[in-house]
Amino acid sequence: MKQTVKDYVSQKVNELINAHSCCAEAKEAGKTWLKALGTAGEAEAAKHLAAELEADIMPIDQLLAFSASEAGAKLFGAETAKNVHAHAQEIKAAGAKYCDCPACAAAAAILEKKEELLQ
Repeated sequence: MKQTVKDYVSQKVNELINAHSCCAEAKEAGKTWLKALGTAGEAEAAKHLAAELEADIMPIDQLLAFSASEAGAKLFGAETAKNVHAHAQEIKAAGAKYCDCPACAAAAAILEKKEELLQ
């Protein structure tokens, strides 16, 4: 992987692991990848990171469904769930494929570089 890509992905992984909306598994995969940089374990850590992010990133339609659900209201609170739903509708109308919370935004940026990451 080119150093510029490695630097970019490293920045995005740090954003991911520092995001309030990042799950524990993605944080761990990110930390593991950062620790593995430059070692024999880097390629395996990159595969695990990519797989974890693909499993975790929330497609916009899933966000819409969740934010309109009872479970979404329980997690966010009723008013925040309504606001999240309205926001999701806006970003979907603008062409978004995924949630744009800090963790999903970082995951999407990392996954854009997946091919280079896995080289």
